[in-house]
Amino acid sequence: MNRNDHEQSRNDRVLEEAAGIPDADRTPVTVIGLGAMGSTLAGAFLDSGHPTTVWNRTPGKADALVARGAALAATVDEAVKASSLVVICVLDYSVVQEILQPASSGLAGRVLVNLTNGTPVRARELAEWAGRHGADYLDGGIMAVPSLIARPEAVLLYSGTEDAFNRHHSTLSRLGKAVYLGSDPGLAPLHDLALLSGMYGMFGGFLHAAALVGSEGVKATEFTSTLLIPWLQAMMTTLPEMARQIDTGDYTSKEASLEMQASNDTIGEVSRAQGISTELFAPLYDLMKRRVAEGHGSDDFPSVIELIRKRH
Repeated sequence: MNRNDHEQSRNDRVLEEAAGIPDADRTPVTVIGLGAMGSTLAGAFLDSGHPTTVWNRTPGKADALVARGAALAATVDEAVKASSLVVICVLDYSVVQEILQPASSGLAGRVLVNLTNGTPVRARELAEWAGRHGADYLDGGIMAVPSLIARPEAVLLYSGTEDAFNRHHSTLSRLGKAVYLGSDPGLAPLHDLALLSGMYGMFGGFLHAAALVGSEGVKATEFTSTLLIPWLQAMMTTLPEMARQIDTGDYTSKEASLEMQASNDTIGEVSRAQGISTELFAPLYDLMKRRVAEGHGSDDFPSVIELIRKRH
């Protein structure tokens, strides 16, 4: 062993001791795709003491990670073969297959974790493709921005081969709370996109509210911290009861019926008067009116879901 090897070995031991990770938990990991999220994922594995191999179509993106101790694979085939756990995070599922196709023969016996955003159909297709090449497959949804990775707030959803998840649970937990949703690979992307739809709905309401008060010169920061956040937090407490109504199909109104809520388009009226577009709110109001017109005015608000949900 030369001087550089001794130095690297010493640095590895220091990193491992600092991370407090037993030998058995230092699974080698390969990370393919070094955009903002992929680089952060690789950094989290490095910080946790995992030998980490990286590969990106633009090699220069790996420089900072290599400086921190990552091994840079010369080819994607080399990257796949370097670790039993291969994590990929790129633009979309088409890019996943485009990148991995040349290395497909090296996937046998490995666990492929795809943390690319996509749809359940594409996840199932990719799982089948990985299975044909001898790999266990986990699809994942990252419910965090890069700055939250490896923090308690980060949640990552997984679905696919249960044994693979159980074997690598401790390693995947280095990225954030690892939640297993089931053997169907499509469940993680489905939940991921459902959670994002809830988020964007909230963001849309926020933007409309901020635009309304802003039309009279009220600062969004003041309105948000003093009034909007407390109000939304109070409204969040109603969600479990709304969920119960959806699951049971019992939409009996207890306080505010749909007929009452949709009786006047006051939000639309004030928006138009203040010069604010109703594009964010109008679709929901139209659904409420339609549900009332169909004879469900005495229902509670969650009844609106019957106009958009899949019919079994």
